[in-house]
Amino acid sequence: MIEIDFDKMGGLAPAVVQDEKTGEVLMLAFMNKEAWEATLKTGKATYYSRTRKTLWVKGNTSGHVQRVKEIRIDCDNDTILLKVEQVGGAACHMGYRSCFYRKLENGDLKTVGKRIFDPKEVYKK
Repeated sequence: MIEIDFDKMGGLAPAVVQDEKTGEVLMLAFMNKEAWEATLKTGKATYYSRTRKTLWVKGNTSGHVQRVKEIRIDCDNDTILLKVEQVGGAACHMGYRSCFYRKLENGDLKTVGKRIFDPKEVYKK
């Protein structure tokens, strides 16, 4: 079994998340060993929240879960690539398909993604 090197970043490894069919980068998150093992066990993308200091299963609140279809590991065993089926169409907590919904143009950020849901409605904040 592959051993991810979580020591390089203080117990965390970056996880790049792509749509399994299109290759679109949906988000970047972090995993600790517990999140990694939960992802392997359940097939649902599970991450470690650096701000809340806890595990979170993507989509538990919004319903926009990520079903892991393929996992790749980089040559240094310290970065994870998840190819997922993005259920519900949105990976971003701001309501967009991808967390990379803005593009830098002439020194300004321009929104180029389409909002799929209203986060105020979904998260009741």
